[in-house]
Amino acid sequence: MINAMPPVRRRGRPPKSEGDYRETKDVLCRAGLAALTQKGFSATGIEEILKTAGVPKGSFYNFFSSKEAFGTELVRQYADNFARKLDRYFLDDSLSPLARLQAFCADAEASMARYGFRRGCLIGNLGQEMEALPEAFRAQLVDVLLDWEARTAACIEAAKVAGEISPRIDAAQWAAFFWIGWEGAVLRAKLERRGEPLQAYAKFFVMSLRA
Repeated sequence: MINAMPPVRRRGRPPKSEGDYRETKDVLCRAGLAALTQKGFSATGIEEILKTAGVPKGSFYNFFSSKEAFGTELVRQYADNFARKLDRYFLDDSLSPLARLQAFCADAEASMARYGFRRGCLIGNLGQEMEALPEAFRAQLVDVLLDWEARTAACIEAAKVAGEISPRIDAAQWAAFFWIGWEGAVLRAKLERRGEPLQAYAKFFVMSLRA
């Protein structure tokens, strides 16, 4: 039996494992989310993200064919993470439905405060600059907002069942109203670098539901 020759090792860096590639992609996405939630899509360049992430340009194009493809992935990741956050609060049986809504608002304020109110909502940021973005983003952003509204409507329906609000409330309409106003409150909080706009909106939204 002939012994197999050992594999020839190429000079230079050892090949990256699948885990290394995944880590590199995660680093790029984290840097991208930080930049886009603060500055938006149009004002953020790929070079800036690469510098922050410490990743060479060639590695970027191993994962994304273009800045648009990168943005699409960031929206998907952000939406998935945010949906999990909504479920964590809106499905919390230890709180009443309206208390769940208030807890979510308080957590969102705390998250913005953690970054000095310099970062906003990625979906809201991109929506504001939609005219300068690739048209493909439009349907993706609308779908994300509709998903958030559906989760919020379910929480409002639970409040009706619990007797916290009138059974005549249209949960879907109020959920849409919540997100229209909440995105405005996030923008105002980012503008003023303080949490009072978020607090005011959350307070009066719940008061209005109960009225």
